[in-house]
Amino acid sequence: MHSKFVFECFNKGMNYRQIQKEEIRYLHFPFREILDDEVEKNKRKSDLYRAMILGNGSRCKVKIVFEADLSLNYVETTVWCATEKDVNLKSGINLPVHCIKEVIF
Repeated sequence: MHSKFVFECFNKGMNYRQIQKEEIRYLHFPFREILDDEVEKNKRKSDLYRAMILGNGSRCKVKIVFEADLSLNYVETTVWCATEKDVNLKSGINLPVHCIKEVIF
């Protein structure tokens, strides 16, 4: 259900700013966890693991929706490693897990 909403926002160009992965290191992330629901947190963890497997196995890219600089952003990228705290992207770029709203395949 949530993915459908985000997909519709992408199609309508609403409130999601596309970020190039190289720009991520210059963004300011919230210190707080942006997801309140434990089910959503578990889904995010599972989706990040799946994105890592796809990224390492077949170089598949995913869209990662995240909060930074007080807005929702997304990056289309390959996930190389996902830990409890960070997602590692190509070129040594890290994205904090607590600011990730959703992973779209």
